[in-house]
Amino acid sequence: MDLEGKLIGNRYEILEIIGKGGMATVYKAQDKMLKRYVAVKVLREEFTTDEEFIKRFNTEAQSAASLAHPNIVSIYDVGTENNIYYIVMELIQGKTLKEIIDEDGVLPWKWALNVATQIASALEVAHKNNIVHRDIKPHNIIITEDGVAKVTDFGIAKAVSNSTITAFGATIGSVHYFSPEHARGGYTDAKSDLYSLGVVMYEMLTGRVPFDADTAVSIALKHMQEKPVEPIKLNPSIPYSVNKIIMKAMEKDLNLRYQSATEMLKDLHMALKDPEGDFVKTGSNEMAYTQRIDIPDEALDENQEEDRGADKDKKKKKGKIRQFYEKHPAAKIITIILAVILIPVICFFGAQAILNIGSADNIPVPNFVNMTREEAEQTAAEAGLQLAISEEYSSDVEAGRVISQDPAYVEGFTVTVLENSEVKIVISKGENIKIVPKVIGETVDSATELLSAEELEIEVIEEASSTVEAGIIIRQEPEADTELNAGETVKVYVSTGTKQITMVNVVGDTEDDAKQRLTELGFEVNVNYEEDTSKDDGVVLRQSIDAGESVDDGTEVTLTVNERVEDKDINVIINVQKATGGYTEPAEGEEGESPNVNITVNGERRTGVSKNETAYSDITLSGKDGDRLEIKVTITDSVTGEEYYNSTKTVTLGSQDSVTFN
Repeated sequence: MDLEGKLIGNRYEILEIIGKGGMATVYKAQDKMLKRYVAVKVLREEFTTDEEFIKRFNTEAQSAASLAHPNIVSIYDVGTENNIYYIVMELIQGKTLKEIIDEDGVLPWKWALNVATQIASALEVAHKNNIVHRDIKPHNIIITEDGVAKVTDFGIAKAVSNSTITAFGATIGSVHYFSPEHARGGYTDAKSDLYSLGVVMYEMLTGRVPFDADTAVSIALKHMQEKPVEPIKLNPSIPYSVNKIIMKAMEKDLNLRYQSATEMLKDLHMALKDPEGDFVKTGSNEMAYTQRIDIPDEALDENQEEDRGADKDKKKKKGKIRQFYEKHPAAKIITIILAVILIPVICFFGAQAILNIGSADNIPVPNFVNMTREEAEQTAAEAGLQLAISEEYSSDVEAGRVISQDPAYVEGFTVTVLENSEVKIVISKGENIKIVPKVIGETVDSATELLSAEELEIEVIEEASSTVEAGIIIRQEPEADTELNAGETVKVYVSTGTKQITMVNVVGDTEDDAKQRLTELGFEVNVNYEEDTSKDDGVVLRQSIDAGESVDDGTEVTLTVNERVEDKDINVIINVQKATGGYTEPAEGEEGESPNVNITVNGERRTGVSKNETAYSDITLSGKDGDRLEIKVTITDSVTGEEYYNSTKTVTLGSQDSVTFN
């Protein structure tokens, strides 16, 4: 069921899927009436025909809607429309506690204690309203951007009378956080939520769950049978009182566990004040004993007098027994030893007898899956069970064999039902192969009829086309004559005709912004570059289609973008001494040549330069980055004008900082 873009309840516009669960899909939506964003939880299609599940879904809505607490996700509305069952709730921005644990691992104990306190506060309100969550785990706790913990998904919550709730249907939620009684499939109450909160605290402070294994059944058995490693042994930084709180919350014996969220909250608050304090009460509850009260004889009636007489006879017998033991001390010791041995034995067999009486009519559910119909009927008859048989096509299971059963058979775990109970089985009718008809060139209505006749589904996808008339199918996937199983989907691409789009003005926009705007409108974009020193670098100078002009979708538009070229300098270095032969002072009385020369570089002239300069660098030339520049150097005598040197070199600007002549 794809609800994106649809309006339900004549009020909630579905925007996008934000989560999927075992029984529902959660969408982000906009409340058109109150102009706010909400979360809409929609029951999955496969459950809408299950009356029991619908009842459970409605119970969830009614239960959760009655809760108002800052740490509980608020329920705004509940409704049904065209077989769509939905709940509208507060949209929370943040991360699940599970995501935070996965990202950060072990969390700071004060932060974890603060979160646990908020969860316990939410549970306190729920439990006082006779609602048990039954699926407390980090996945169902959202931490907002402000650090507020929100308990969500009361998906298996159920109104309870007094203090207990019976587990329903199949196991729901994550077995890593189950209480022992939940794992057994027994009664669960508020104390089961507190056990799960203890597991959540354990994971926050150690980065791991207390029990893990390869199968859900193995994990469930550990919850029932094994004692967890104390969290303080895995993380020594956990305060003493916090360790005690977690271990008390996770006691397997309900009588040793916290009896209420209020009681647990008290210890959580105290732990923040006194982390190393020894205030967490543990151990078994004290037993109360019945006391004997003597009644005066005058207060008895005739019947009571008879009872009193009988009591006196019993006292005489007891007195004789006491005298016997006083004379024979060894006999008293033997009696005590026999009592110590026999009483537990008697209690054990008595308890076994009671349990056997209660479970005498319980029948283990056989594994019917993959049996033939005849084998299943025979097995059911031998086990004392009734079968409710239905059939459906299957591409995975051979025709005539059982595909599935309800209640399910669980490997390594005994599932029982009462004698003569009904077990539902589904038998395979084998593959239901259909040949895909040709629907190219048809209308959507015509294609739907053709595909429906072959028991195939249709998915319509719109696509612009300048060659195919609007409303006509352009192509299909898979192609005609392909084999599909009944119920599978054929995609058809339907022409919307030629779509007209209007050009916008992008002159002055940056290249990236212009390309993004035009691409989103449906244009194909080409880019040319040229330089305009009066405009900013990288902006659009021109567009090939004028703003306001309407063209076909997919039309090509060319943008001319300003690409300013940088100026580059190059330093001309001249070894004058090498070029001229240098200058030597003449001997006394001899006439010497001029010691200086004139240098000209691309028209720039320098005079009076010493012939003995080895790296003259007073001339710098400029040009555009990437330009090829021809450099001409001439050296002449500063007096006679005689030319000593004439040389030309060509360089690319930007490729080097200097060029040397010698």
